[in-house]
Amino acid sequence: MAAPIVIGDAYVVAKRNLIKIKRVPDLLVFTTLSPIMFVLLFAYVFGGAIDVPGGTTPQAYREYLMAGIFAQTVIFGATITGAGLAEDIKKGIIDRFRSLPMAPSAVLTGRTMSDVINNILVLVVMAVTGLLVGWAIHSSVGEAAAGFLLLLVFAYAISWVMAWLGMLVPSVEVFNNATFIVIFPITFVANTFVPLESLPGPLQTFAEWNPVSAVTQASRELFGNIPDGVPAPDSWPLQHAGLYTLIWAVVILVVFVPLANAQYRRSTSR
Repeated sequence: MAAPIVIGDAYVVAKRNLIKIKRVPDLLVFTTLSPIMFVLLFAYVFGGAIDVPGGTTPQAYREYLMAGIFAQTVIFGATITGAGLAEDIKKGIIDRFRSLPMAPSAVLTGRTMSDVINNILVLVVMAVTGLLVGWAIHSSVGEAAAGFLLLLVFAYAISWVMAWLGMLVPSVEVFNNATFIVIFPITFVANTFVPLESLPGPLQTFAEWNPVSAVTQASRELFGNIPDGVPAPDSWPLQHAGLYTLIWAVVILVVFVPLANAQYRRSTSR
């Protein structure tokens, strides 16, 4: 099918999903409230008790914290893709889409692209919250933009995993429970909220190779939130955090875009 047709169909699907957020603003409100709560909780409750490289003050921890909050937020934001598809299948909307003269791949492409826009809105809210609690960007505008772009690219790749899972499980409730069980540990067993040196041996090794640690490390570097004099990481993934993140994003897309499209063709209303 011609590329312009696929793009046009994907645009229509993305517009449909964005209109849904506009008409049900609770979706966006609760998506942003959770990370704001995490920022306030860690910045003001735990911040003074956690030592980070480059400083022991609450201010130093807040600068360390924000990249981790950004990473966790966009990953959880990617779950909207799977939850939305699980709901559409349950309501029979996917069956209706398949009966229309539209590109099959447009449904998933439009769904994932609309959730990128949702993540952009959430990142804007999170950045403003971070600035209010004392976070600051110490790099150039281009480097900061690259940091946010890297977060969005990684989240986009994760959204395809969520799309596949959302069409695989029997209900939205099962999807939410399954993703929470997986995402919560991988976003905490990382350098998101505490330095890796504070983790015991096996967990530290896992965290060093965890792609969430890489995207967090790369974001900190691009935002200029790593103080001068802090030693470079010992592990290869964190020494080349940006590259490692992009490798993971490409691998995930190569594997899960075909899997999600194949599952879409098999999915029926439940």
